[in-house]
Amino acid sequence: MVTYSYKALTEDGIETKGVIQAPDEYTAVTQIKQKCPIVVNLRPVDTDIRKIENILTMEVGSPRIKTRALALMCSQFAITLQAGMPVGRAIDMIAKQTEDKKLHKILTEASEDVLGGSSLTTALERYDEAFPITFLETIRAGEVSGTLENSFARMHKYYETSARNSEKIRSALTYPIFVVCIAVIVLIIIMVKVIPALAEVFSSLGGDLPLMTRIMIDMANFFADWWVFILIVVILLLIGWKIFTKTERGMVLEAELALSLPVIGRINVMSGSAQFANTMATMLASGLTLDKSVSVTAKVLDNYLLQKDVKKMIGRIEEGKPVGECIKDCEYFPESLKSMCSVGEETGELDQTLEVIGDYFTVEAERRVQQAITMLEPTLLVVMAIFAGFLVISIYLPMFTMYNLF
Repeated sequence: MVTYSYKALTEDGIETKGVIQAPDEYTAVTQIKQKCPIVVNLRPVDTDIRKIENILTMEVGSPRIKTRALALMCSQFAITLQAGMPVGRAIDMIAKQTEDKKLHKILTEASEDVLGGSSLTTALERYDEAFPITFLETIRAGEVSGTLENSFARMHKYYETSARNSEKIRSALTYPIFVVCIAVIVLIIIMVKVIPALAEVFSSLGGDLPLMTRIMIDMANFFADWWVFILIVVILLLIGWKIFTKTERGMVLEAELALSLPVIGRINVMSGSAQFANTMATMLASGLTLDKSVSVTAKVLDNYLLQKDVKKMIGRIEEGKPVGECIKDCEYFPESLKSMCSVGEETGELDQTLEVIGDYFTVEAERRVQQAITMLEPTLLVVMAIFAGFLVISIYLPMFTMYNLF
């Protein structure tokens, strides 16, 4: 709710001033006119107290609502609206039940706006940084078509699938990441503590050390002397890459690498195809026009090159070209997706066809991720075994010659 200060004239022509809370200026004027027929002035209040409150309540971290919380909320909306509950009452009830703090705050404020007369789309658009564009556009289409409960049901399936896939990938990557972290920690301990102590012992005994041992000691000394410089260089490279990837050339290069790298490139192509198909299916089923669905989908795609390819389709679709013909110009999408789009359009069931092919690409991406991880685990073990063998041999070789130095 926004606080407005106003100046108005009563029926007797007496000037009066006051403060009122409303979701927007139109609603505020309507409420004021119930008492004063003429509204002279209306402006939002932004006092120092409100500024301090905004700073104190400002949240740290990403403003985006988590996908799992979004899926649960959509499910609750679908159930309550299908039961015949009014939107204002439904959002108020869901706001009280949600456990996600960001979502609770947003829904609580939005419920006041809806109960004050705003549409659900208008109330939630104030928090566009917290919601995906697919969410807001689907709600808009559902309100226009009068099928809001069906829109929420479709979004529940869409976000539930997205959250489940992300969780599967994170779960599959947990073990390799854990192994790498342990290996790095062990390496640091050996380089900082073990090797310098052994180097002192070997030096006190005199004699020539084996080549492998000298290499290991030199490496430890190098990292001990230059670790601050190395850390600064790594940080600067990461910052430079981050800045570079904000430019047009950088975004193109990053997207090309993501789609062309061995193994990973194919996974990203499958994931991008699934993202395109699932988003398009959800938008079309919600009642959006084809050009609007393509426009929203282009904004949702993670890969910049795929975004550019899909954006090129919008102009041709507005000219009346079929989507099956337009998608053929997309360089990176697989032929199976292009063919299925043409088939779905010809049969008049494009949204259902895209939903089926989206599920296929989702499963295919998961399968390829699992294959990559299956290949990664033994590769990590081999690399670690080689490095551990080098360390062991480097440490034990001079021990075998110690007896000759006494």
